[in-house]
Amino acid sequence: MDRCRLIVTPGEPAGIGAELLIKAVQEEQNQIITIDDPDRLAKLAADGGYPLDLTVIDNFSDIATTGRSHHLAVIPITWAKTITAGTPSPAHAPQVIDAISMAVFMVKSGQADAIVTNPIQKATLHQAGFEYPGHTEFLAALDNPKDNPKAVPIMMLVNSMLRVVPLTIHMPLRDIFEHITSDHIMRSVRIMARHLASDFGISAPRIAVAGLNPHAGENGMLGKEDAMIIAPAIAQLQSEGLAVTGPHSADTLFFEDKRDSYDAVLAMYHDQALIPVKTLDFHHGVNTTLGLSFIRTSPDHGTALDQAGQFTARPDSLIAAIQLARDMSYNRAEYQATPLNVSSPNVSSPNVSPPNDSSPNATLR
Repeated sequence: MDRCRLIVTPGEPAGIGAELLIKAVQEEQNQIITIDDPDRLAKLAADGGYPLDLTVIDNFSDIATTGRSHHLAVIPITWAKTITAGTPSPAHAPQVIDAISMAVFMVKSGQADAIVTNPIQKATLHQAGFEYPGHTEFLAALDNPKDNPKAVPIMMLVNSMLRVVPLTIHMPLRDIFEHITSDHIMRSVRIMARHLASDFGISAPRIAVAGLNPHAGENGMLGKEDAMIIAPAIAQLQSEGLAVTGPHSADTLFFEDKRDSYDAVLAMYHDQALIPVKTLDFHHGVNTTLGLSFIRTSPDHGTALDQAGQFTARPDSLIAAIQLARDMSYNRAEYQATPLNVSSPNVSSPNVSPPNDSSPNATLR
């Protein structure tokens, strides 16, 4: 792979996404394509005092990125109304949704190598009739099942020190128990192992599984789930040849010496996964989705409406997401080029329809 073409979605236009992208371009993050109003981006950059070299792309066949400093290629859209920083509007939801659909179309048709998604304002999209809980579920729906029929996307949080997958994500603690099953654990670990090999260049990944209860159940004294659900799943995975250990007591799993013993962790619930990630390296956290047929990363923060329009937000997480997307793309290309892995089930040939066929609110031109 001579170059890596990234498509960065706009996310919520009233948030900080465009500002962070402009700042990232100042940090020599090049070969980037975005979907936005070029006049808006030019004005935003000028208001922030940042030089920006824009190339407007009117036809997919004209897509080309360069290594020029401060350069950004833009597929133009027209937002439904004037954007007010910090004030989301459901009127913009169709363009936000279409931009995601367009990005998936581009990466699956070979016109881009990976997607970096800026944060969306979920409540605003839901007001406009968006039926998905968030990015991950929508991306999975756009990922053609014929290309990737066994995919069950999972979220991995990545920073300079950790890679962690939460088995359960956004649900009350009282509801997580019914979702912690041996099958769920085994499915998640298999996806992790596959993508750690193909996208992170780790040929024999070591995966640590956290326990659910304090001290991983303390031999049943503090809960039966670790012995009856988690341990059998680990034993089965080990019998398949995977380097999986656990269940580990979560209170000692993330300290420095222990981190040398694994390449990634499967945690049981949201806070068990995200607290160590955000504590160890808050500003460089990245969310990447495993289990899709394409590569997607995202900064690990929200739309920050209270900072929008001020150019005060740090671009570190977006830059980390861009760099991780590039690294994953290069690793996947190398993995696919390896003779034993040419037929890897993780990455299939693209077979997609244009996004206007898959999005009910098509307005992208």
